[in-house]
Order: sequence, then structure tokens, then C-alpha cells
Amino acid sequence: MKLLNGAYGKFLNKMTEWKREERGSQTLEWLGIAAVVVIIVGVISQVFSGDNSIGQDIKEKFGDFIDKIGG
Repeated sequence: MKLLNGAYGKFLNKMTEWKREERGSQTLEWLGIAAVVVIIVGVISQVFSGDNSIGQDIKEKFGDFIDKIGG
């Protein structure tokens, strides 16, 4: 039983140590959000450029999707 309690204590100490090491995680989340925004802006700019057939396809799909929502 003493061995089990010691192992459990070491485990809890290690988990507490890992929990404190989350300093950069929020920064990483913000960078991920910024990357998604940049991708969305890029797609939208391609849709409305008019020179690209991929943009026209995406524009049509968005239009179809909006029409389905509107009923």
C-alpha cells in the first residue's frame, strides 16, 4: 500500500508540473485563429476576383447554401 501511495503522489506531482507549463498555449490558440481568418479572407478574395473558375465554383456553392437556408 505504501508503494501505491508513493506512486500516486509522484503521479500527482508530475501532473501538477505539466499543468503549470501551459504558458504558451493561449498564444498558440490565437495564432490558429489568425491562420483561419487569413485562409477565409483568401478564399473570399478568390471568390470575388472573377478571374478564377475555382472562385466562381465556391461562389455558386455559397449561393446554393444560402438559398437552401432561406427556404
